[in-house]
Amino acid sequence: MKMNTVIDNIDYGPLAALVGSWQGAQGLDIAPEPDGSEQNPYSETITFEAIGNAKNAETQVLAVVRYLQRVSRQSDQAVFHDQTGYWIWDVSNNAIMHSFTIPRGVCVLAGGEFKREQLKDDVFNLTVSAAKGHKDWGIIQSPFMQQKARTVSFEQQLTISSHELSYQQTIMLEIYGKEFEHTDRNTLTRST
Repeated sequence: MKMNTVIDNIDYGPLAALVGSWQGAQGLDIAPEPDGSEQNPYSETITFEAIGNAKNAETQVLAVVRYLQRVSRQSDQAVFHDQTGYWIWDVSNNAIMHSFTIPRGVCVLAGGEFKREQLKDDVFNLTVSAAKGHKDWGIIQSPFMQQKARTVSFEQQLTISSHELSYQQTIMLEIYGKEFEHTDRNTLTRST
């Protein structure tokens, strides 16, 4: 099956498969605590919206998908993570970018390569990463976060089909006087 990558005459490449709303209740957040880690099962909704092309310096054309992610603990249904950002397709360079902001004073621009031939199957993978001080894909954080809970690196892998989206992401943190691997993973199904 060849995936349709064009929406409203704009080539979104692999990002076209994300557009819509997704829900999942199989999430697991493994987060740092001063004496180790805690595991929080979670539910979430992610809504992706195709917003068109963006042009840089009149020469680079990017296809952009905006998203909003809301994550709630299963134990009490309280929202404990709210994130907004963009997935960006640079067709000329076979590049995928994921830029997002977490309302704790952290901004990430992660990137990776995606070759168009990977779209031939109805299931494909996207991988992006960023690291503090990386020349292309970086992390910016507030002074408080730099001192108390510094994000050192970020990596995210998505597996996408027409009806299912699964991901795993790993954030390396320097927190509580040590380095800690904070992971999140979930499987979501398309609701619209």
